[in-house]
Amino acid sequence: MRVLTWNLFHGRAVPPRGRSLRAEFTAAIASWDWDVALLQEVPPWWPGPLGRACGASVRMARTSRNWIPPLRWLARVAPDVVKSWGGGSNAILVRGPAIAEHRVHTLRLRPERRVMHAVRLTDGRWIANLHAQVRPPVLARNDVATAARVALQWADGAPLLLGGDFNLRDPAAAGLRDAGGHGIDRVLVHGFEPGGHKTLDGLGLSDHRPVLVELRP
Repeated sequence: MRVLTWNLFHGRAVPPRGRSLRAEFTAAIASWDWDVALLQEVPPWWPGPLGRACGASVRMARTSRNWIPPLRWLARVAPDVVKSWGGGSNAILVRGPAIAEHRVHTLRLRPERRVMHAVRLTDGRWIANLHAQVRPPVLARNDVATAARVALQWADGAPLLLGGDFNLRDPAAAGLRDAGGHGIDRVLVHGFEPGGHKTLDGLGLSDHRPVLVELRP
């Protein structure tokens, strides 16, 4: 299984390009060879079209700053002006086995709404996606610990991967092992064997590098 994890920086680039970059992000993600994509800081109006362009099933969970509709509309054309105030979501895209179930667990509401969400595939494997609180680090560690505990309960012994933006370079969690990543973007697993990882060329999109992690049963 090839797992892509990438924080999309609310559809922005570094340096700013002053316009919507949905076409560029979509083209990049669709072109890479992955089975599962775990995305964070996704503009909430992107997941459906993105899934269709990638030939993938998609499930999303809204995260923070989604309560000001006028800013959501402005963010569609001026993301560098609105930044994160356009609202965010996490998204799981799956190419291959169908999604049998989708669950969302709220980790916190303050200082930002953070969630862990997961899908169960028809073959029994569980895929979980996380964007932990940025700071202080103790909040990130609490988010990771809670997300891991809940995801392991949901999986109930079945193979599980928990990936995303942990906002920690060493996101240790009981019952899971680190399968690799780049900086704070990582994949933790139970019931999988790590098969290596590599950082992809994000073409200047986002402030994170996309990471591809290979897993074996």
